[in-house]
Amino acid sequence: MFKESITKEELVELPLKWFEGEIVVVDSKETLQQAEEVLSKQLIIGFDTETKPAFKKGVFNHVALLQLSTKTQAFLIRLNQIGLSKKICDILANPEIIKPGVAIRDDIKGLMLIRKFKPGGFVELQDSAIELGIQNFSLKKLTAIACGFRISKGQQLTNWEVDELTEKQQIYAATDAWTSLKIYETFSKNS
Repeated sequence: MFKESITKEELVELPLKWFEGEIVVVDSKETLQQAEEVLSKQLIIGFDTETKPAFKKGVFNHVALLQLSTKTQAFLIRLNQIGLSKKICDILANPEIIKPGVAIRDDIKGLMLIRKFKPGGFVELQDSAIELGIQNFSLKKLTAIACGFRISKGQQLTNWEVDELTEKQQIYAATDAWTSLKIYETFSKNS
């Protein structure tokens, strides 16, 4: 089935992959409508969020970016610029749309500080991993174990509230959400 864990040495040997589909930065009414239209028709959407890191004690930042990915399109919703729309909340609440992610409880809590909704259809991949006997729970290690490739986490601690996301930030953010989708598909085939 799946390996229980993976070493740093084994991880480095795997090919590096990233999301190669269309990345849509959602920072306007037009791009938001496009995202809402596409996402509302999906059965499964990879899920993640990014928050500007706080390096001082007592400093708290709100979720700045919501990433929702299909197999071919990743929508990077700039929450710090356009907020969290009712339609996106409806998608996040829809139990018919499966939204896999890793360590999603805090992500959902962070989103609910921006706008209240009743989460539905979320799948915590760490719980799935436990059921499958996997002992490594980070997105990076789950990706390696389930999908056989590695992802870069180099942009993780960058400023997600900048006026314009860099290309590296966009690829990183899209990859994290897309990878959750890939892990979910692999787990589903093997459970």
